[in-house]
Amino acid sequence: MGTASTRLPEGRYGRSSDERADRKLKIAATVLGAALLALVAYFAYHYIAQNEISAQVVSFQASDDAVKVHLEVHKDSGTDGYCTLRSQGADGSEVGRADFRFTGSASRVDAVVTLRTTARGTTAELLGCHAG
Repeated sequence: MGTASTRLPEGRYGRSSDERADRKLKIAATVLGAALLALVAYFAYHYIAQNEISAQVVSFQASDDAVKVHLEVHKDSGTDGYCTLRSQGADGSEVGRADFRFTGSASRVDAVVTLRTTARGTTAELLGCHAG
């Protein structure tokens, strides 16, 4: 005696529910993948095209009530903007934060700025730069 097959004859009853579910999953994955790709492209464009100012902390020197920060700023000619700096104490608490404006037609600015602190700062951290 043989065993009876539980499979339906090929092509006789249309698609199985598994095939329909697979097709729906493929469509949903394609739509979600396209949406994710569009979102990544949007943020990449905003980060690259809209960020007209970049900077880096070259060095810093801390005292009891201030931190002198040597800041190197690269920007488009004629673009005005500001960079936000902060300093933290030895225990990790924030002891100072300030915005420093940069104007003029130069595309590169080397500046030493003084960040006033409420206690001795142990760091000088660049939080970001923005045009405007």
